[in-house]
Amino acid sequence: MEPATLTLAGILLLALITVESGGAFLLRVTTGGKPSNDLQKNWYRAGHAHAAVLLVLALAILPYTDAFDLPAWATWLARSGVPVAAILMPAGFFLGVLGEDPQKPGPAAVLVPIGAAVLTAGLLAAGIGAIAAGQA
Repeated sequence: MEPATLTLAGILLLALITVESGGAFLLRVTTGGKPSNDLQKNWYRAGHAHAAVLLVLALAILPYTDAFDLPAWATWLARSGVPVAAILMPAGFFLGVLGEDPQKPGPAAVLVPIGAAVLTAGLLAAGIGAIAAGQA
């Protein structure tokens, strides 16, 4: 594996520790230790789930990116799209419902669809890169 790929893998593995601490926070929310309304509970769950799944997905895709014969920008997008989405989408879920008793998501919720767009672009680049490498 390329050194940059291994470095990113290490960063992603360490980022999973934040998901673990997010799980502890979610446990406090669901057991009443952290007062939250239903909107917050649902969005916190979604943020936690997206963070975990997207980080694991990023780790699964990462080794393949070294075999891609794409332009540098497309390889960068294939390697970085899912990890960036793993930051943006959960951030939107958590930050979008900050406050004492929000009745609707706040402005930070825009990070969710932005993250989804980045996720789509990264998966598209990785999928095309994998197919092209397999056909070569």
